[in-house]
Amino acid sequence: MNTKTIMLLCGGGESEHEISLKSSKYIEENLNNIPNVEYIKVEIKKNGWYCPNDDKVSFDLDGNLNMTTSKLKIDYVIPCIHGYPGETGDIQSLLKMSNTPYLGCDSESSKICFNKVTTKLWFDALGIKNTPYIFLQDQSEDALLEASNFLFEHEEVFVKAASQGSSIGCYKVDNIGELLESIKKAFTYSDVVLIEKCLKVRELEVAAYEMQDQLHVSFPGEIIAPQNSHYTFEEKYSADSQSVTHVKASNLTAQQVEIIDILSRKAFKFLNLKDLSRIDFFLTEDGEIYLNEINTFPGMTEISMFPKMLIENGHSFQEYLKDKINAE
Repeated sequence: MNTKTIMLLCGGGESEHEISLKSSKYIEENLNNIPNVEYIKVEIKKNGWYCPNDDKVSFDLDGNLNMTTSKLKIDYVIPCIHGYPGETGDIQSLLKMSNTPYLGCDSESSKICFNKVTTKLWFDALGIKNTPYIFLQDQSEDALLEASNFLFEHEEVFVKAASQGSSIGCYKVDNIGELLESIKKAFTYSDVVLIEKCLKVRELEVAAYEMQDQLHVSFPGEIIAPQNSHYTFEEKYSADSQSVTHVKASNLTAQQVEIIDILSRKAFKFLNLKDLSRIDFFLTEDGEIYLNEINTFPGMTEISMFPKMLIENGHSFQEYLKDKINAE
């Protein structure tokens, strides 16, 4: 078998840049053990794309990585970028134009899932339950009145920047003062702001991934945030996180597991997802199941749930990568 040259892209947008670098290390560890594969790591920084030796590079529409003194034909790309420009679909558009195969969802699916509002509109259209919400496109008097009435109706809400990942630009509020301040902050991250009813829930998630031409959905895992808190950016990635993760959630009925599996497969199919995703659910105290969000390139750090759930589901991450690379 001919050796394939992989470009491992990492870095990207400011807010999740460092997390992307951590995820790329885990992917590197697995690539190192796959035969007939060589890879080059490229970090996207504010002022360009760089190899580890700080050589500035560019990627052209012929699928070549152009370096200072040479160029390298890329056979496959792993866009290990959380947030912009990976999960936003921008990189995928470039790769499609160059006819370069890559891991993960296409541009359109990435864009839909990265925007919390468009995701919920798709859920509504598909008849998939999700938390009650409104969204704001500006901070006009009418918009703020609508937000205030929504808070009055539900007593406690989440204010979220529509186009951000890893709980960035996300605020839990229960009074008008905090609501207005949180809306102002959220608009600094996104042009659209989502406001959701706050529910007392269990936070469940599954790894949904394609391997050997089949869609696999793991048994649900669970995130337990500190009491009276929610799963913030710091809780997700800090070494001092007080959150508890269970790769296999306990105390779920067979029917609940089946519903989560059915909804995961439905979302994966109709949102045209590809290769991998982490799909997050809420389970309320009265047994309602809501689909919360879809992450089209989930974290791959040492504490991230996606690779753990994949392994718990009976597959190795190395074999998963090998399968994806060799399929192209």
